[in-house]
Amino acid sequence: MQKSIQEKFNQKFNIFLSKNHLHTILIAISGGQDSICLVNLVENFQKKFGKTINITYIYIDHQWTKKSEEQVKHLINIFEKTKKKFVIYQINQLINSELKARELRYNILTKYSKQHGYKYIITAHTQTDKTETFLQHLIRGTSLNGITSFNEYRKFCENIYIYRPLLELKRKEIKWLCRKSYLPIWSDITNYHYTINRNRLRHELIPYINKYFNHNIDKQINNFLINSKLDNEYINQNAIKLYLHSRHKINIAINYKLIYKQHIALQIRTLQIFFFIIHNKILI
Repeated sequence: MQKSIQEKFNQKFNIFLSKNHLHTILIAISGGQDSICLVNLVENFQKKFGKTINITYIYIDHQWTKKSEEQVKHLINIFEKTKKKFVIYQINQLINSELKARELRYNILTKYSKQHGYKYIITAHTQTDKTETFLQHLIRGTSLNGITSFNEYRKFCENIYIYRPLLELKRKEIKWLCRKSYLPIWSDITNYHYTINRNRLRHELIPYINKYFNHNIDKQINNFLINSKLDNEYINQNAIKLYLHSRHKINIAINYKLIYKQHIALQIRTLQIFFFIIHNKILI
């Protein structure tokens, strides 16, 4: 299994680098098993192919626990062996909100990428993360756009993209690979804080669904998301066509009579496109 995962990663990663003509990449890590596994796969890839890639690893420390400093030292020891650039951002203000913490991380990654000219940010999200994110969005209430936004490639902001090369792997496969490779994994106690909604999903809801409703929930949700993405792309394409056909050639306006004749789903998407182009705001 280890050889198979590494070979699949090598093939996918090589295509990704060649297709985008990349010589510099930024890899965002969390310090957990997924990101340490990604580091191992990337380092093995570079050793095998001898690619001259300028790799920078970046870690954002929220200092949620008393052992945060020890975890940073642990990561420094790992990256000293790789001889790669390792950047650490420490957040002095304690943030208890998962959403606010995520927003802050993304702002830091965006700012750093723009300052240093990185086009792609690579993360270690897995298929299990995709399942958890889907359930979070579903519970909060979302749209077809919302549930299909967690993809292998995603536009992060202007001229910056996120690439998730491990998105086809489940967390248990990552765990197996880490144990097989004797990787130095730091056990993060915050992963078991149930005040964080994702942890409740991970340790309570998903195991419950797997046991009593569907033992392969990751696969089933992934299949649903693939089909939903196709439906969403079809609606978006038709909405773009409708917008181009209904917009005024000179003034900032659209032909509402023409739009009104269409299905409500197309009406909503067309208005969303209109407001985004005119005001750069997403109409929910």
